[in-house]
Amino acid sequence: MIKEKYAKEIEGILARFPTKKSAVLPLMHLAQREYGYMSQEAMREVAGILDLDPTHVLSLSGFYSLYYEEPQGKYVLEICNDLACALRGADEFVEMATNKLGIPVDGTTADGLFTIKTVMCLGACDRAPMLQCNLKFEENLDEGKFELLLSRLRSEAETGGEGTAVAPKIASYAVKK
Repeated sequence: MIKEKYAKEIEGILARFPTKKSAVLPLMHLAQREYGYMSQEAMREVAGILDLDPTHVLSLSGFYSLYYEEPQGKYVLEICNDLACALRGADEFVEMATNKLGIPVDGTTADGLFTIKTVMCLGACDRAPMLQCNLKFEENLDEGKFELLLSRLRSEAETGGEGTAVAPKIASYAVKK
């Protein structure tokens, strides 16, 4: 349970907000870190900590794209393919990326490292094809740059690095300095 495992972080997060309900998004990040996605159990735990109805947490999980309602890879590769990015080759980039990883859009590699998603507008139209990987932008991509990115992320995973994961940043934010 996150309440026990992250007690100090939760206390720090709650101290930074005027009302408990305001801490819902950071606590959802901690829960997602623990479970890998916003499982029903994770949503109930967050709701219980904040004295909220679990449907409130469920609605937020469905609204925000950084919360996943099913397991994802360690690295979620969100490729923007709206019109502006498509005009700069995003559709072809998505096809290349899915072929390179051997998975469809919304699929996860067998080793659990990568999930590919398509998203609408990450706000970097002039630097497409681009993707967001766990909150970090990778821009002006081509096949070679994509292969280098995958190599870097695989190396990071082998050394146990957290990379650009959100939850460690949220946890460090909770510690008063």
